[in-house]
Amino acid sequence: MAPRHRSSFDSFPSGESSRRSNTPRRNEDASRPQASAARSYSRAAYGDTGARQRAASFSRDSTQAEYARIRAKKKRRKIIGGVIGALFAVLLVGGGAVLAYMGILNGKLSFGIDDETRGALVDKSLSEPFYMLLMGTDKSEDRDASGEFGDAYRSDSMMLARIDPQQKKVTLVSIERDTLVDIDGYGINKINAAYALGGPSLAVKTVSEFAGVPISHYAEINFDGFKAVVDALGGVDVNVSIDIDDPEAGGSLSAGEQTINGDQALILCRSRHAYEDAGYGGGDYYRAANQRMVLGAIAKKLLASDPATMASTVTALCDYITTDMSVTDIAAVANSMRGMDPSTDIYSTMNPTISSYEDGGWYEYSNNEAWAAMMKRIDQGLSPTPDESASMNNGGVTDGSIGGEAVAQAVLSGEESSLSDYGHGEQVEVQNGSGVSGVAATAASTLTNKGYDVTNTLDADSYNYGKTLVIYDKGTDESVAKSIAKLLGCGTPTVNDGSYTYEGSYLVIVGKDYKG
Repeated sequence: MAPRHRSSFDSFPSGESSRRSNTPRRNEDASRPQASAARSYSRAAYGDTGARQRAASFSRDSTQAEYARIRAKKKRRKIIGGVIGALFAVLLVGGGAVLAYMGILNGKLSFGIDDETRGALVDKSLSEPFYMLLMGTDKSEDRDASGEFGDAYRSDSMMLARIDPQQKKVTLVSIERDTLVDIDGYGINKINAAYALGGPSLAVKTVSEFAGVPISHYAEINFDGFKAVVDALGGVDVNVSIDIDDPEAGGSLSAGEQTINGDQALILCRSRHAYEDAGYGGGDYYRAANQRMVLGAIAKKLLASDPATMASTVTALCDYITTDMSVTDIAAVANSMRGMDPSTDIYSTMNPTISSYEDGGWYEYSNNEAWAAMMKRIDQGLSPTPDESASMNNGGVTDGSIGGEAVAQAVLSGEESSLSDYGHGEQVEVQNGSGVSGVAATAASTLTNKGYDVTNTLDADSYNYGKTLVIYDKGTDESVAKSIAKLLGCGTPTVNDGSYTYEGSYLVIVGKDYKG
């Protein structure tokens, strides 16, 4: 694989291996949008090559001044959004001593929340299920002072949380930062560009439209505060799936069940290269899963803490978080969430995407069928996947369940006609032979959702293929090639004469006749 093209908000200034996981797949041997209408960005929209170039050109250099201007307004540090539960619990048990500081706390919490941001949020009773956007920036005072990482660490992490006080459930959905979406006023771009282009209000609007759900609350976070909260709790308990030795994440961490402090939590939540170096690929996916796991560990430790620990935690918390929620709002939700078991009542997942290497850069295209099915389940209060075990908050496990393809197949495993009539784990590489941006990703999504294992999605040797080809080697089952062509609605099964090289048993070269 060619080295990864650096995106607008890449965390680290180095090349990386393929984003695709090498581990076996799980099945291998109202005016506001509703969840059932999760935003579908058509191939026609992706077909704007200029839009794709704009996404690639949204570089650190070109946006550094704008990014710095926006971030300069936020002189306080912010903390990881999942620990909003800290405020809930602290204010609940702290009684009058904490409430005496309500005015001060409200001022700290709401600092930087302007009318435009509030206008993008949808009012909803806190006694009912609601959605909250959690934005994170990987920035700390230590890293600022050292200058070692330059501007490279200032990447956004983005989570959509559904909080259900009635069922005492929380669902955390990491939004892959390079997912291409239509940003209002700016066209097709990577979703994490929305914040830098239009601040919190545009980020809220963009995610709301993409997910097809109304967002009622917003929190902005920084890893300085994340570290402070973990330390205030005396550490949190996690299960690290592999040995981590990642200088760019801040150090090393041994595999296994353990209690980690704030510095170690930062290493775990920053590291992606350790997974790529170990051959798992898709470092962003593992990092996001570990972030969700640590949030759950914080919530679990917090809910088991004594009032004094909770009070000290909330003291640190309010110096590091920006949110539209007041102390009274948070206390109300805390009261309704009492009895929640973070070990079983926090679902964890990511939006299903297809990674595509085009024009020398990596892009994430939304798997719209799987995304819509996932959001429909989430909005109904169900686990993101029919098998609840596939939605547990276990962190960056290496069992093949991490990554866009694995998530899509887990979501659709309970859907009729999704994974039954076509693929059974056959490996297929998909190449773009038409030159239309996103066409290979669309075909790859179709194959993934029908049970095939898509090994790579990338450009063909040229964009001059008028007809779609389904290439297979001699001795390989021709009927599978015919089934692939049938599924795509076009394609000529062709025996490989040695002219084609690809990873897997079959190669699809998408031609200009593809109408997917």
